[in-house]
Amino acid sequence: MAIRSSSSDGRTRSSVSIIIVVGLCCFFYVLGAWQRSGFGKGDSIALQVTQRTKCSISPNLNFETHHGGSGSLSDLGISEAKSFKPCADKYTDYTPCQDQQRAMTFPRDNMIYRERHCPTDDEKLYCLIPAPKGYVAPFPWPKSRDFVPYANVPYKSLTVEKAVQNWVQYEGDVFRFPGGGTQFPQGADKYIDQLASFIPIANGTVRTALDTGCGVASWGAYLLKRNVLAMSFAPRDSHEAQVQFALERGVPAVIGVLGSIKLPYPSRAFDMAHCSRCLIPWGANDGLYLKEVDRVLRPGGYWVLSGPPINWRNNYKAWQRTKEDLEEEQRKIEDVAELLCWEKISETLEFAIWRKRINDESCPGRQDETHTNMCKSTNPDDAWYKKMEPCLNKYPKVSSAEEFAGGELKPFPERLSAIPPRIARGYVPGVSVKSYQEDKQKWHEHVQAYKKINKLLDTGRYRNIMDMNAGLGSFAAAIESPKLWVMNVVPTIADIYTLGVIYELGLIGIYHDWCEAFSTYPRTYDLIHANGVFSLYKNKCKMEDILLEMDRILRPEGAVIFRDEVEVLIKVKKMVSGMRWNTRLVDHEDGPLVPEKILVAVKQYWVGGNTSKTDER
Repeated sequence: MAIRSSSSDGRTRSSVSIIIVVGLCCFFYVLGAWQRSGFGKGDSIALQVTQRTKCSISPNLNFETHHGGSGSLSDLGISEAKSFKPCADKYTDYTPCQDQQRAMTFPRDNMIYRERHCPTDDEKLYCLIPAPKGYVAPFPWPKSRDFVPYANVPYKSLTVEKAVQNWVQYEGDVFRFPGGGTQFPQGADKYIDQLASFIPIANGTVRTALDTGCGVASWGAYLLKRNVLAMSFAPRDSHEAQVQFALERGVPAVIGVLGSIKLPYPSRAFDMAHCSRCLIPWGANDGLYLKEVDRVLRPGGYWVLSGPPINWRNNYKAWQRTKEDLEEEQRKIEDVAELLCWEKISETLEFAIWRKRINDESCPGRQDETHTNMCKSTNPDDAWYKKMEPCLNKYPKVSSAEEFAGGELKPFPERLSAIPPRIARGYVPGVSVKSYQEDKQKWHEHVQAYKKINKLLDTGRYRNIMDMNAGLGSFAAAIESPKLWVMNVVPTIADIYTLGVIYELGLIGIYHDWCEAFSTYPRTYDLIHANGVFSLYKNKCKMEDILLEMDRILRPEGAVIFRDEVEVLIKVKKMVSGMRWNTRLVDHEDGPLVPEKILVAVKQYWVGGNTSKTDER
C-alpha cells in the first residue's frame, strides 16, 4: 500500500509540472507577440478586424486578367460606402493637370501653357474615369514593346503624321511600333549601336537615362534590353497620346515639358540625357534648359543631341532653315556647353555628344563666381514647382582631381546592392548605413510576403508598377526584374529628400504631391503600392481625392497593395467598396496582433458606353 501511495503522488507532481511548463510557454508566447505588435498599440482594434475579416485572401479575389470579374465585398459592420458613378465617356483620357482647355488660358512663353495646371477643388471630378469600349489587357512584355491594342489608345493621327519616320503603324486591330524615330527612321537599335561606340552603354556604367521630348519612347524601349532604364517625357500636345502609347507599350514615361519650372527630379540623377529632334531651344534664355540638364546629369554623365542644328551644313535644306540661323543656334549651344565645362567627345553622323566633368577641379572657370552665376540655393534637389534659374549648381567637394563629385557609382547591377554614396557620405539626414541596410532587409521580407499573397507578382502579369511613397527605394530594389519597372514616387511632403538615393541604386522615380493628379494618362499602371500614404497625407487633403486618382491611373483588373495602420485601412476599404474594387484585409507578416495591416485590392473590369450626361461632381 505504501508503494502504491508513493507512485500516485509522483504522477500528481508530474502532471502539475507539465501544466506549469505549458502555462509558462503560453504566457511567454503571448508576451512576445504583444511586444512585437508595437508595445500593445492598437491590439484591440487589430484583433477586432482580424476576427471580422479572418485576414486571409478571399477565394474570389482574382489577380488574373479577364473581362467581367466581380465579387462580393465583406463589410466591417460600418455604415454603407458612398458609391462613385462613372464619368461621361468624354473623360476617357482625362489628365486633370494637363487639361487641354485649361492649358490654353495660360501664356505660351517658355511653354508655360504645357506645364502642370491642376483644377481647383470645385473643378475636380468626383467620378470614375471609364475605359474605352473594347479595352483589353495590354500584351505582355516584350511583345507590348512592338504591339498595342487599337481599342486601348484609339488614335491614328501619328500613323499619318509620322508615317515616313516609322513611329507607329496601324494594322488591323493593333498598332505596330517598328522602333523608328524622327532621327532614326531605320530603327532605334542601330541608332543606339552608334551611340554605344562613344558611350559605355554595354558595361553597366550608363544605367539611368533621361529622354526629353520622347515621342512614343522607342529610344527608351530599345535601351531596356541593354539594361538601361530611361525616364521619357513629352508634353500633351498636338501629337495626341504619345506618352500614352509609351506606357501602353510598357515603357517608363510621364507627361512633362522643359518650360519655366524645374524638372521633378533630383540633382545628379541621370547617367545620360538625350534629345532627338526634341525642338527645345537649348541656347535660348541664357542657356536655361542646358543648365537644368546639367543639374540633373551625374558628374561624368553624357548629353546626346541629334537633329537640328547638328550637321546643319548637310541638312539645312531638308529642315527648311537658313545656314545662318542654324549656325547661330549651334554657336549658342557650344557657348553654354563651354560655360558648363562639358567636354565635347564626338560630332559625327547626325548627333553630337558632350560629357559632364567628373568634378570642377579640372574646370577652374566654373568655380570663378566673379564671372559665373552660381545658384544661391543650397539644396539642388528641391525642384517641385520651383522656377528654373539661369545659374550653375555647385559640384559636391572632392579631395582630388580624380574623384567623382558626390561619389562614383558601381556599374549596374552591382549598383543595386551597393551602399549609395548619398548614404555612405551622410548626405541624407537621419539615415545611416546601418538603418539603410535594415530598411532593405525589411522590404525584402515585405516583398516575400506580398508574393505569397499575390503569386502573380513577379510573373510578368504586372509590368508598370508604381510605389506611391518610395522612401529609400527598397521596395523597388527587392522586386527588381527585367519583367517589370517601378516608378518610385517621393512625396513632396516627405521629411527628407530620398529620390537621389533611389537614382544611385540604378532605379528611377519622380517627385509628386498626392493632393494633385499625377502627370500621366488614365489606365497606365498595372500595380500600385501604397505604403503609409494615407497616414502621411492625413489632414493634408481628402482621402477620396487620392483614391480616385489611384483609380484613374490603374488599369482595369490592376491590383493595389495598401500597407498602413489598421484604422486607416478600415476607412480605405469602406471608400473603395464604392469604386468597383474588390478588397480583402491581410495580416502583417509578423502576425495578427501587429496593428499595421495589408489591404489588397483588384479593380473590376468595366468600360464606358454611357451617352447620357453623368453627374461628374
